[in-house]
Amino acid sequence: MNTAHATAERPATQLHLWKQRAQHLLDHRFTTRQLVFIGAVILCLTPIMSPPLALLLGLIIAQFIGHPYLHLNHKATHWLLQASVVGLGFGMNVHSAVQAGKEGVLFTVASIAGTLTVGILLGKWLKIDKITAHLIAAGTAICGGSAIAALSPVMKAEEKQLSVALGTIFILNSVALLVFPAIGQWLHLTQNQFGLWCALAIHDTSSVVGAAAKFGPEALQVATTVKLARALWIIPVALGTAALFKTGKGTITMPYFIGLFILAMIVHTYVPTIQPVADVLVRLAHIGLTLTLFLIGAGLSGKVIRAVGWQPLAQGVVLWVLISAASLWAILTF
Repeated sequence: MNTAHATAERPATQLHLWKQRAQHLLDHRFTTRQLVFIGAVILCLTPIMSPPLALLLGLIIAQFIGHPYLHLNHKATHWLLQASVVGLGFGMNVHSAVQAGKEGVLFTVASIAGTLTVGILLGKWLKIDKITAHLIAAGTAICGGSAIAALSPVMKAEEKQLSVALGTIFILNSVALLVFPAIGQWLHLTQNQFGLWCALAIHDTSSVVGAAAKFGPEALQVATTVKLARALWIIPVALGTAALFKTGKGTITMPYFIGLFILAMIVHTYVPTIQPVADVLVRLAHIGLTLTLFLIGAGLSGKVIRAVGWQPLAQGVVLWVLISAASLWAILTF
């Protein structure tokens, strides 16, 4: 009898709890900062907002208004980016992706090895601590924030070292997203050339996809495929890092969403009946990417930029300019 009574009361208790939460939300008084931020988020969900504009809007809000939900920003951008990349897979063809991957593999190996070597030497020359310099070099060489997040536990990096490396990479990502499409058009790069260049020379997957999407659909397919193939190098680089820093293997975090991206491509290629749903998922992925870039920009406050310091930023800039110039020369030459 008591058990039945408790079971009957449980839904009523749950309903009461939901009512309390709803009432609390209705009674909440939003600040002007929160209202402006929420309005900007809604604007990013509309067709008038492109990824570069969203990033620029986020940067403006970060400098002049401030991010009211900064404590949630890292987790939100992490999950939004992964979901968006998987969604983009529903607009891609396996055969084209494999071809793009084959074309980019030699460039990828050469650029990763070269960037890591030059990055570590630059760090020594600029007298940056070993861990920070290695994180910046790895973030530039592989896939930006994802590589830094994966390698930091292997290297036993401190919070300050992690923040400086991430700040450096995110600042340069913001510049790349705005500058690369303009350079590509000025040099009259083909869609394939631009997609490959983005994948090799821009750090984070979010900015690679954003820049390539602005340039064209073929550039987007090449850039996303080569960039995600590049991200798989996290494992061998992490193992090499553990050996270099003599920390043991530690915990290597692998971006498992790459597997879901590949699965989405396979479904889109071999299950034609899914096309209407795939179109919707691709549109949602583009919106998610735009919102991701807005949140990344909104997280780059003046405080974050100042905390980076000139030496790590100089290492990141020199390394980025070198890999951008070298990869562009290789693409145009070979």
